[in-house]
Amino acid sequence: MNEDYQKGYRQFSKMVGKANMEKLVSRLKLVCPDFEREVVSVVGGRIWTREGIDLKTRSLCSICVLAALGRHNALKLNLQMALRNGAQVGQICEAMFQVAVYAGFPAAWDALDKLAEVLNEENA
Repeated sequence: MNEDYQKGYRQFSKMVGKANMEKLVSRLKLVCPDFEREVVSVVGGRIWTREGIDLKTRSLCSICVLAALGRHNALKLNLQMALRNGAQVGQICEAMFQVAVYAGFPAAWDALDKLAEVLNEENA
């Protein structure tokens, strides 16, 4: 595997947990194995490892964009990662107010529902 893939795999492992990494990789390569390699290499290895902003800030930015776009699968994963990256539930809620103002209250509401699902799963 190339260096970006290895960096991305390590980065995602930290953010989703080593126990969940194989499940994530399997989901990403289920239909198109090349897709998994690109996500891990580019998103994990080139973007999430960049300097300039910390992981919590990067997570909050990501969940806002995904909520605004209505990308529920990626939103759920990124909410899980945001919590692992140090974002507090209150901070995520505040970020959703930004989504509500700029992308609409329904988008924020859907994202808060997804947050509730993530929190319920983590507390189960």
